Amino acid sequence: MMPARWDPFRDLLTTLDRANRWAGDESGGAWAPAVDIFARGDDLVFRAEVPGVNREDIDISVENGVLQFKGERKREHEVKDESFHRVERSYGAFSRSFSLPTTVDASKVKATFKDGVLEIVLPKAEAAKPKRIEIAAA
Repeated sequence: MMPARWDPFRDLLTTLDRANRWAGDESGGAWAPAVDIFARGDDLVFRAEVPGVNREDIDISVENGVLQFKGERKREHEVKDESFHRVERSYGAFSRSFSLPTTVDASKVKATFKDGVLEIVLPKAEAAKPKRIEIAAA
């Protein structure tokens, strides 16, 4: 009899599969869109990948210094469940929340949606922008 080779990755995947089944979720778990956050000029920009989500199914709010966006990716009903061989994409509701710096002007938030990418732009408040001080002659 040949000794079995130990494969730590196979054991890890098996453990994750068991945990997902134990949690009652065969689709691989809840999903959350990947988000990039960066500064562009005086703006703070959040860019989230939400492929397969309709613009109308996304809700964005800013309250008490927290940016939250949530929505839902709905399963397509073109294929019957029993016809699937494997389901790797996640479906269902998602929600992401981020604490914002006090320098953001929440009243001027803008959002765009194109090609499955949601971009939320939060401008810096006027009071937070640096001001040039003129030096008067004495």
